Amino acid sequence: MFRNSNLDVLKQARILLSNDDGAYAPGIHVLEEILGRIFDDIWVVAPTFEQSGAGHSLTITRPLRIKQLDTKRFAVDGTPTDCVLLATCEVLKDKKPDLVISGINYGRNVADHITYSGTVAAAMEATLLGIPSIAVSLEVSQSHKPRWENVETYLPQLIQKVAHLSWPPDVFLNVNFPDKELEDIKGFKIAQQGRRHLSNPPIKRDDPFGVPYYWLDVVQHETFAHNTDLDALMEGWVTVTPLHVNLTHYPTIDRLTHLFNAF
Repeated sequence: MFRNSNLDVLKQARILLSNDDGAYAPGIHVLEEILGRIFDDIWVVAPTFEQSGAGHSLTITRPLRIKQLDTKRFAVDGTPTDCVLLATCEVLKDKKPDLVISGINYGRNVADHITYSGTVAAAMEATLLGIPSIAVSLEVSQSHKPRWENVETYLPQLIQKVAHLSWPPDVFLNVNFPDKELEDIKGFKIAQQGRRHLSNPPIKRDDPFGVPYYWLDVVQHETFAHNTDLDALMEGWVTVTPLHVNLTHYPTIDRLTHLFNAF
């Protein structure tokens, strides 16, 4: 990522922060505070409004507006993908970021939810633009406040560890922090993406005029395989999953090539 992990080199790096919870969400402010102890040049370009579930979507049916909130803080009335694209091509066009970090998402982004996540999408867009990126999410519970201290403790360690890596151009990291007491976290685990078994149909109701409407049921009773991000997070690990932008399934290319060449 950087030439080396020397503290002076890290401090001079230009960092872009974004998310899908919005520019005013607590998570991005906590992230800015944590990273401010490592880096000097931090910029925030995030959605004006919450964009959870936006996935890797672009706004192409209307114009976008950028609102400056502070010297290095901006809000875009679009998706997380829009934010990273405009940040790189407009707000920071004089010097592109050395690293993009998306988060801290309020809730985990693991397994199938990765494809829906605007947090992950922001990191993916940075990767497509040639910038190393990390998506950061925190598992939360309704019974107590978010455990931001878990990210505060472990994220700087992670950045120090990966700062010297030579990142493949189409790979980024998806990092999830467990909803555990700080002393109960076991450390880091490199985990593969899991898979849920989705079975809940949309919830259908009628409005006062008798017209039906629907809620998508995202609360799941899940079963999952071991040695995945879901499994590791439940056990109390900070999960680190390298994701690949190229979705091509190469074994099937070989099979299809053989099949079509046979005719």
